[in-house]
Amino acid sequence: MMNYIFLQEPAPGMMNNQLIMFALVILVMYVFFFRPQMKRQKEERKFQQEGLQKGMRVVTTSGIHGKILEVQDNILIIESENSRLKIDRAAVSKEQSASYLPDEKKDKKAKKEEKEDEK
Repeated sequence: MMNYIFLQEPAPGMMNNQLIMFALVILVMYVFFFRPQMKRQKEERKFQQEGLQKGMRVVTTSGIHGKILEVQDNILIIESENSRLKIDRAAVSKEQSASYLPDEKKDKKAKKEEKEDEK
């Protein structure tokens, strides 16, 4: 009797339901996993190719924080603490200039106040 149940053909609409469910699972995976990942990679590529400029503060893929001193074809020279590093353009992970801006504004204000005091 058990063999009889397994050898029966599925109901006519059941195969269509399984295909629809399988297609929905693939669609959900694409929307929530693959598409955001591809978008993130595209933004990183664009940043690495066009966005790197002299004076930006960046973080490398190895975690080194520094300021870009010179931009060449595929090489960047960054300053980190008291050292200069020559790195590949692809090694830059992200920009950190925005997190340093408040400090730079404070420094500029302090410099302006010093100049005014000197006068």
